[in-house]
Amino acid sequence: MSNKELVSDLLTRLPDDVSLEQIAREVEFVAGVREGLAQLDRGEGVPVEKVEQMIASWTTR
Repeated sequence: MSNKELVSDLLTRLPDDVSLEQIAREVEFVAGVREGLAQLDRGEGVPVEKVEQMIASWTTR
């Protein structure tokens, strides 16, 4: 599905009274997810163990 088709489909599923800001947020979210999946396809993902270490370092106890 092309990006244009993806956005068109997204727009048909949103309510008629949706604001431009909400539309922009939805498009940005979809773009971020697609970019994340592309990074994984390129082998640029971060192992779960590494993410767990990163999260642990962010919390204070």
